[in-house]
Amino acid sequence: MSASEDQADVASVLGGDVSSFDGIVRRWQGPLVNLAYRFCRDRGRAEEMAQEAFLRAYRALGQWRGDAAFSTWLFALATNLYRTELRRIPAGFVSLDDIAELRDSRAIDGGYEDADRDRAIRRAVLALPAKYRDALLLYYFHEMDIPAAASSLGLPEGTVKARLSRGRDILRNKLALPVAQPRLKEA
Repeated sequence: MSASEDQADVASVLGGDVSSFDGIVRRWQGPLVNLAYRFCRDRGRAEEMAQEAFLRAYRALGQWRGDAAFSTWLFALATNLYRTELRRIPAGFVSLDDIAELRDSRAIDGGYEDADRDRAIRRAVLALPAKYRDALLLYYFHEMDIPAAASSLGLPEGTVKARLSRGRDILRNKLALPVAQPRLKEA
């Protein structure tokens, strides 16, 4: 995804060529829907949330100053919208206490396979309190770096690092990952 394409399309839209916004939507629709899905775990709702994010981005396009990447601005806008939407109508999250403990995949009794472990980790992340969940979703699942995640969440980088650390600690304690299992990467 090209920053120059984003800049050109934004300039064109602001210059009156509304159809140039289609390029922005084509480039960023998949990533915004995926990000929304990671927040709500409902594909239909994720698509609606992404559509609303694009509508808000279109209306606020003149507010992008160009001092950060367009994608950073767009994801910050979308993240704030998704968080607000989930406060308004919460997703059906599962309590951390309701998530089964992971077993050693080397166990003879049929422990979790990689896919099962990944699903359990995702469910556990989604069950975290929002401040930890949001940081982990952006950093691990959407592969944002600390500065981009901090910008998207509207928080200082140190706060994001602390939330990532605390979120990982909660997950480690809840999931009791065996030493041989892959660990969450440190920020």
